[in-house]
Amino acid sequence: MPDYRPLDLSSICNAGAEILGSREKPPLGLQKFHGLPFLVGREGAQPEDRSFLLLNEATGGVTIPVGDVANNVIFAHRVLETEIPEGGPIGKEVAEYVVRYANGGETRVLIRERFEIGLMPADEDGARINIALRSVPFLALGNKKDTLPQRYEGPWEETGRRQTELSTLGASEHTYFLWAWENPHPEDEIQSIEIVPKGPSFMIAAVTLGQIDERPFVTQGRREVRITLTDAELANRPFNVDVEVDRGVSTFVHSLPHASPDEFVADSMKGYGEPPNLRSSPAYVEIAATPSATVKVSQGGETVGEVRWGEVESQGSASTPALRVDLLDRGRNWVKVTVLDDDTGAPVPCRVHFRSPEGVPYQPHGHHNQVNSNLGTWHIDVGGDVRLGQITYAYIDGRCEGWLPRGEVIVDVARGFEYEPLREKVTIKPGQQDLKLRLKRWTNMNAKRWFSGDSHVHFLSTQGSHFESQGEDLNVVNLLQSQWGGLYTNTEDFTGRPSVSRDGSNIVYTSQENRQHFLGHMILWGLKEQVMPWCSDGPNEGELGGIMQTTMSHWADAAHAQGGRVVIPHFPHPNGEPATLIATGRVDAVEMIRHERFNHVEYYRYLNCGYRLPLVGGTDKMSNEVPVGLYRTYAYVPEDQEFNYENWCAAVSAGRTFLSGGPLLELSVDGHQIGDTVRMSGAGTVEVHASAESILPIHSLQIVMNGRVVASTENPSGGRRLELRESVRIDANSWLAVRCGGPNYIDSTPHYDVWNRGVFAHTSPIYLAVGGDWEMYDQNAAQYMLTLIEGGMSYIRQTSHQHAPDSVSHHHGEEDHMAYLLRPFREAHEAVLARMHLQR
Repeated sequence: MPDYRPLDLSSICNAGAEILGSREKPPLGLQKFHGLPFLVGREGAQPEDRSFLLLNEATGGVTIPVGDVANNVIFAHRVLETEIPEGGPIGKEVAEYVVRYANGGETRVLIRERFEIGLMPADEDGARINIALRSVPFLALGNKKDTLPQRYEGPWEETGRRQTELSTLGASEHTYFLWAWENPHPEDEIQSIEIVPKGPSFMIAAVTLGQIDERPFVTQGRREVRITLTDAELANRPFNVDVEVDRGVSTFVHSLPHASPDEFVADSMKGYGEPPNLRSSPAYVEIAATPSATVKVSQGGETVGEVRWGEVESQGSASTPALRVDLLDRGRNWVKVTVLDDDTGAPVPCRVHFRSPEGVPYQPHGHHNQVNSNLGTWHIDVGGDVRLGQITYAYIDGRCEGWLPRGEVIVDVARGFEYEPLREKVTIKPGQQDLKLRLKRWTNMNAKRWFSGDSHVHFLSTQGSHFESQGEDLNVVNLLQSQWGGLYTNTEDFTGRPSVSRDGSNIVYTSQENRQHFLGHMILWGLKEQVMPWCSDGPNEGELGGIMQTTMSHWADAAHAQGGRVVIPHFPHPNGEPATLIATGRVDAVEMIRHERFNHVEYYRYLNCGYRLPLVGGTDKMSNEVPVGLYRTYAYVPEDQEFNYENWCAAVSAGRTFLSGGPLLELSVDGHQIGDTVRMSGAGTVEVHASAESILPIHSLQIVMNGRVVASTENPSGGRRLELRESVRIDANSWLAVRCGGPNYIDSTPHYDVWNRGVFAHTSPIYLAVGGDWEMYDQNAAQYMLTLIEGGMSYIRQTSHQHAPDSVSHHHGEEDHMAYLLRPFREAHEAVLARMHLQR
């Protein structure tokens, strides 16, 4: 006996598709609705065939022969006229369905509008009408079930809706409504069903008998299952797994982590993610289905295997030769979680991750288990969550709530670099609805007058910047509006003043990153007025076909004129104008956002040529795959100065900074601090003390003089603290800095952000002046700068796009636009030549 059997009504059908209007194309013939078989008219029915029962008081009733037993009878039907839009009642009687048994008994069921049958009249042209009719029935379902959207492609206009991870339909998008009647006498043969009209016109498209003991439509919530591909070759393929459920629904499939629960809890990167599993197995999916449903697992469009959902639920697992499906659902509680500061006892902003031992995430309500389905997030869904490798974290103010699984749960909580991350197992007991966790601060840099900031953040809102930076224990966020071709971002956030939290400890200042694809990018901090244009010289920064309207030097001058600061981001790239900016003293700091050798070589080159360049750290955050402040700037604000945005920027300009991607540094030279100039009457020895402490593993600590390592210490296995005390010989003007990282420094432990940038830290220099003022010069560096300056002038003259001179009036108002563009480069050229001549 089949589990569901459609009845053939074709012999008693009295109406064709015209009753639905000319625009509608109803599904005819043998169909599957919600995975159940229905026969609308005859098999292979055409629109001109009579495929429906049209019924009203004028047509009279009809009797449907059955002659079989059934646990349920499912009707596909629909009201064709209603008084609801004109204020008529809901629940009006439409018909009575009289079920007659072979033993002489009968059961009568009343069919009411918006209850057992749905409303969908059509106008003369078949168009759906009236917003009042868009509500689905209380007891029936539309014939089309909710589904997932396309995972990797689709129409552009669906980009935003794609993030909902569902595709659902309103009542107006269904042709039929499905109502399942539960037979109170399933053991008795049903002889027939008489349809007795009682009011408005309605139609019956199909009737199906449910002949197994289950509810035909899903009413149970979705449950988590693990999918293991037992074929090693399939398991090791790149992730491309899908699940289809015929009589139910499923979520997208997501990979599960490689590490065991104990390995995960003990990992040294706790609080900062884990490596992503890019393979097809293991994985998990959430399913809501009827027991008779078939769960089909496919990889790359090819079926791997099918299992019966009822077996998974009753036995806990089901297998085929190539896969195993395990039920992971152990029950769940809605739990309110509070994360407390262990010292103050107050809720503390942080980011949190909750998971089952198998790795299934259970994020707080209002947050994502996977951000954007683990696809890219550049300028998409930026805010509230962050993904680090396999893990998505939720930012909270210290409180959150949502579902947690019963039994063992792994929590992973972090708050910047000054709190001990918490990664541990907890137990959620049946009925438990409260969980308290504690974070311990191991150092307080603010108390030592060091205040942290991210030099470079995009796309977050002002409030989002406050929320996330507080969760990262960050004091300052430089939120930057900018242009990306035809896209302008954070326009509405610019106010020309800082946004300050009530306690004064958290500051967001929306300013600008002005950008050119060849000359370079420029961060402008603390603008009171916008510096126009934001970007120039065509893609990817300016608009397609755009011209070079200005230079970075002119932007720098405009920022300084209003008291702003100028930072070269991701130094030195793009490497067109940085040499010009540095040679003419237009730079307040340079930013390092990658732990790569070339960035260090460039930085040291300019220091060795005598240019004082404070170092800052920033993330260039443009997605939910980078935490704000993962690279940050610590700036020292003296005890006699208030912590505010202006004083923090002034500390940066003074060079009292270190960049941190985890480690916290200290450096002193004969008692002098970072950014100081140590004045020596002549050559001699200085005492250098350097230390690094970190919640993340560090392997090396190095003292660097003029770009060379002059002292170092290492912990090959990685540790939390390294220290150096060294006597360093100084024979001429020099600079000293300290840096901390992985083995041999450069080979650092990677973070799990989208760039996999290294765990490292680097101070700005302490300068040593021997027998006079501090100055340094390097002939090769000077020649390098001169070449870049000349190259920039050549680009402006010969390659940059321009309007015809007599067809345009530029923003600067000068008649000779080319002279305007070249002016700072000529200034820089003269400045470098003058230094070269002095050294001869």
